Amino acid sequence: MSGVPNLKLNNGVEIPQLGLGVFQVPPEQTEKVVATALEVGYRSIDTAAGYRNEEGVGAAVRASGLPRDEIFVTTKLANSDQGYDATMRAFDTSLAKLGLEFVDLYLIHWPLPARDTYVQTWKAFEKLYADGRVRSIGVSNFQVPHLQRLFDETDIVPVANQIELHPNLLQAELREFHAKHRIVTEAWSPLAQAQILDVQPIAALAKKYGKTPAQIVLRWHIELGNIVIPKSVRPSRMKENFEIFDFELSPDDVEVVSALDNGQRTGPDPDTFNMA
Repeated sequence: MSGVPNLKLNNGVEIPQLGLGVFQVPPEQTEKVVATALEVGYRSIDTAAGYRNEEGVGAAVRASGLPRDEIFVTTKLANSDQGYDATMRAFDTSLAKLGLEFVDLYLIHWPLPARDTYVQTWKAFEKLYADGRVRSIGVSNFQVPHLQRLFDETDIVPVANQIELHPNLLQAELREFHAKHRIVTEAWSPLAQAQILDVQPIAALAKKYGKTPAQIVLRWHIELGNIVIPKSVRPSRMKENFEIFDFELSPDDVEVVSALDNGQRTGPDPDTFNMA
């Protein structure tokens, strides 16, 4: 198989540290894109009900010929389906669209604090986990207060929090909180939508290591211990993103990349985002 290392989640389940994200991959292209990724060597695929392409992900997984336990499939609850009963129904729908017997990781996509439904939603997640329908449960875009409330009012600590994270948004405080509570940090928009690939420090490191700027940034994520899920529909780019395990950044060069942090997001602020 690939040279991608696995990270052990707090419930003992292992997840590949590098996966493919399929955000904004058109539904009609998804099966082909995922099939190509699996051929390249990816073994972790990250989708969501809100991406409307779960069917394509499941079709590619089923058609791959790979044992199901060799592919890690993540999906996420749509914002409009938060709440205990709605979550249970939504999971049935996602599982049917995927055409799989179980999901490896199920995430609450956004906390939506103004709606105040994520605690009841998490209790439904706990039920799905207890019933063995998901191998692990986590959250996405949660801030420290949202996580702390789950700790205070529910029983299971999330295995992961998938957050926007890239050199311009280091999320140091949140990552430190994750580490304290054995929550794995998973990075979406890991390349900041390519906005950082032309900056001089990244370009200089690419030249130094004989790698592309994207490979430098993805390797930086690996050095930090993040799970990283870059999205690409191009086979050449998928392969490029995958080839980051034959070199390491020095600690000083990791700091060079981290010094680009300016708190700038490419996506919404989780404290105020409230879209269905």
